[in-house]
Parts: sequence; structure tokens; C-alpha cells
Amino acid sequence: MEMQVAFPSEGEMIFGVLHLPEQVPAPGLVMCHGFTGHKAEAHRLFVNAARDFCEHGLAVLRFDFRGSGDSAGEFQEMTVSREITDAQAAFDFLASRSEADPKRLAVLGLSLGGGVAACLAGREERLRALVLWAAVAHPGSQFQERAAAFGEADVLDYQGWGLGRGFMEDLRNLHPLEEVKNYRGPSLVVHGSRDESVSPSDASDSRIALGGGCRLLSIRGADHVFSSLAWKSEAIGESRRFLLEALQVGG
Repeated sequence: MEMQVAFPSEGEMIFGVLHLPEQVPAPGLVMCHGFTGHKAEAHRLFVNAARDFCEHGLAVLRFDFRGSGDSAGEFQEMTVSREITDAQAAFDFLASRSEADPKRLAVLGLSLGGGVAACLAGREERLRALVLWAAVAHPGSQFQERAAAFGEADVLDYQGWGLGRGFMEDLRNLHPLEEVKNYRGPSLVVHGSRDESVSPSDASDSRIALGGGCRLLSIRGADHVFSSLAWKSEAIGESRRFLLEALQVGG
């Protein structure tokens, strides 16, 4: 079953899709999209992944951060701190659902959403599994060139998106690698070997920060969002196997 859902974050509504397996309550997964992304993501990556995970017994929530997709708010108000708040609201929403097992919850984040997921993992004691896809480990460095483009403006026209100066200022206080060190559970880091948007070295840095409970998967030849059927299948398949084991699905 797939249903449209809505829940608040700081008084503004977030919209998402909840995928429910046949047997509930089930272990749950929250999916966090990337910068200028949305709950479906490129070439329906999140749709395909959520349906795959659901078919194997997971309750999956994919949603739009405020200012993105169908959710309330404006993109120029977006900061990573706000997205962490939204991810926490999504996590709380899923944990509150009778169809989800609140003791077996996971988070998956893509690109900048991976940095969000890493920060959430360091703060959320209920989290039992973490998956990072092409995750940004150094957001300040990642967006350094955009900071210079602002000049005296408060809003930068970034490919039709209004990127607010507050986004850049917020990055100074965010350190995903430091935060994720507080997470002690199992984790999987997936990255394309030819990712030109986020350096594969970010994946190595995330693995080191996560310690011995982390597995690093480098998908040979893959780009930032796994833009081939083979790359997508490998990312989804390996993530599914990890999640089923970590959340003890069918065990």
C-alpha cells in the first residue's frame, strides 16, 4: 500500500508518501532527498528504492523537505539545519505510526540529504541503521564556490532556485562527520567511483567517522545518482540486504 501523508515541521506542512508492506508493524525507513531534489529523486531513484524495500518488508517514508517538492515553505528559506529539523519530524512521524516498529527504525540520505541523515544519526538514539548514498561529508567545502557568487545579494539565482544567504551562513555550524561519530549502530556508505558532484573521498571520510560498524561500497563507474539501471540496481540491492540484516527483517 502507498498513501499520501502530511505532518508538521515548525508549523509548516511536509508532504510525503508512506509505503506499507503486507505485514505490519514493520521495521521503518525514512529517506532524505538531496539538494534541489524531491521525494521521487532523479530517474525515480527514491520511488524504485522505496517500493523495493517495501516489497521486502519495510515501512518506508519518503518526503519533501520544506521548500522542495510539494511541501510548504520557500527554497530560499532552506538551510541544512532546517532540513535536519524536517528529518527529525519525519522520523518522529514514522515512529508514531502503528504500522511501524519504533524499535527498528533506519534513515537513508542521498547527497546533501546524506549529510542531513548523518547529523540526525548522531542525535537520534532510536536509530538502528544508517545508509548514506553519495553523501556530502564536508558541506562547507562543497558549497564554497556558491558562497562567492552571492556578492551583496541575499538571494542567489541558482538555476532557477532562490538560494538564500542563510543557507551559506548555516553551513559554518554544521559538521556531519563530527556528529555521526556519536552514532554507534551499523551503517552502509554507497558512492559512485566517478561521482563528479561529491568526491568519493567524502565516502572514505564518512566510513572512518562511522568506525568499525560501517561498510563502504564503491560502485564502479557510477555517477552521483547511479544513473544507469545496473548502478541503480546495485545501490538498491546492496542497501536492501544491509537493511534487512540490520533491522532483523524475517530473522
